[in-house]
Amino acid sequence: MKPSLRQQFERLGLRLNELDATLADPSIVSDMNRFRSLTREHAEVGGVMATFRQYEQRERDLAAAREMLADPDFAEMAREEITGAEADLERLHLALQTALLPRDPDDGRNAFVEIRAGTGGDESALFAADLLRMYLRYAERQGWRTELMSESTSDLGGYKEAVVRVEGDDVYAKLRFESGGHRVQRVPVTETQGRIHTSACTVAVMPEPDEAEEVQLNPADLRIDTFRASGAGGQHVNKTDSAIRITHLPTGIVAECQDDRSQHRNKAKAMAVLAARLREKDRSERAAKEAATRKGLIGSGDRSDRIRTYNFPQGRLTDHRINLTLYKLGAIMEGDLDDVLAALQAERAAQQLAELEGRGA
Repeated sequence: MKPSLRQQFERLGLRLNELDATLADPSIVSDMNRFRSLTREHAEVGGVMATFRQYEQRERDLAAAREMLADPDFAEMAREEITGAEADLERLHLALQTALLPRDPDDGRNAFVEIRAGTGGDESALFAADLLRMYLRYAERQGWRTELMSESTSDLGGYKEAVVRVEGDDVYAKLRFESGGHRVQRVPVTETQGRIHTSACTVAVMPEPDEAEEVQLNPADLRIDTFRASGAGGQHVNKTDSAIRITHLPTGIVAECQDDRSQHRNKAKAMAVLAARLREKDRSERAAKEAATRKGLIGSGDRSDRIRTYNFPQGRLTDHRINLTLYKLGAIMEGDLDDVLAALQAERAAQQLAELEGRGA
């Protein structure tokens, strides 16, 4: 390990000692926001330092094994230990480099996941419902909380559009690469001759802004309409104008909510979704400018990009950005997304490392 890299971990060790001392002070709980922030930092720094201590231990193991090579009685065992230690050191070194990569400030945020039916009519809407169920199952596995913010159902029980808020640790970091076009190949329930059809949906994952950083909306730029909710929800929902639709006039972006019996709460939810959509619009525009000179893992950020294909007859999922193919589609649709998301995050880390090395060359 380079001395400069080792020095960074030594500084992290000092920071961990500072955090230990601060969190041991009972008065810290008087400011819960600061307490939660320091607790998250402690968990992150502590995890990195635990990996660094493993690295240092394997360095000592490797040095001891090399000394044993001179003894014929232990030479064979020493060679096995050297092979294992060198492999562990390579793996741990990569993990430590990755841990020091610049972290997107949005990675720790909650997120809104927006799913829209695309080409394919009713089948596309049914696939949108399958995608929503997949993400809800994944969120449940992660211990995250979910709230359906808005929905527009189709005649056969699918979704023309659905927006769900996901709350938990590192939600955006794990779901950010789901944005894009999702294509499905299967025999629709409406198909009488058993032919395979291709349909598509788009998914957008938007980080939830902090209240302090939330987009400032000029009331003069907003048109707020009330209307009667449709679909399930009971007699009260269907007989009162509690549903809210907010249009941002300068951009034409629309958000609506009809899931609550309270018009006030529906308005608050719709405003939160609108703010996230406007913030994501700014992010996409910046990403498009950057993509003109460097293509990132998620392309231009254009949601029309086809990122993934779900082939039901073959039980196959293919992520086209990283050429990943998995033959476990049934488990994935039940929320087992770990392999897919881990591969995408590893590719992003590899690209970041390559860029840093390129700049340092």
